[in-house]
Amino acid sequence: MNAGITNNMIPGTILEKKAMGDADGMEFLDKIFFITDGIMLSQVREIAGTDSSTLQNWVKRSWICKPTNKRYSKDQLARILIINMLRKNTQLERIDFLLKYINGNPNNREDDIIPESVLYDYITRIIDRMADSSGDDTSLAVGSLKKHIEECTQDYNEPVAGAAKRLRKALQIIVLSYYSTLITTYTEELFGKL
Repeated sequence: MNAGITNNMIPGTILEKKAMGDADGMEFLDKIFFITDGIMLSQVREIAGTDSSTLQNWVKRSWICKPTNKRYSKDQLARILIINMLRKNTQLERIDFLLKYINGNPNNREDDIIPESVLYDYITRIIDRMADSSGDDTSLAVGSLKKHIEECTQDYNEPVAGAAKRLRKALQIIVLSYYSTLITTYTEELFGKL
């Protein structure tokens, strides 16, 4: 799906995959939270490359829930990374709508159909599969994306009827938006070289 455009960064971060042992998704999150169950705002900034005022604004707008004892959880970091990876090409209000479509109110875990850390893992696994199939002429086809989404989410157990369908629709939008960001960034780099 990458149309010759590669991204060596962990999605939503400013960290290179190689520097993190090629970890992605849940493996990356597990490395971050190996010793602790929460990280400070300064650590989130270092991982996401986002300034404090932006993150605090997202909390204020209830796009992410408030940290507990000034510490962000694995699911909160995953949600931040998802927002961060999409925000260049997708309006923040649309990202908020999409995340609420999946999990409802970020301050209420009872209406979630999937933990954000698992959602982030699915996203990164789908992106990796799309990158691995980039040599395939069909890799840009929406059908190919749907196939990768189906394969990556086959272990998903829906807590309510229709949750799997809702999740897969949202994943399609998230992955396409992510690739549009990569294409925009690549285009900007080409313009900069003129």
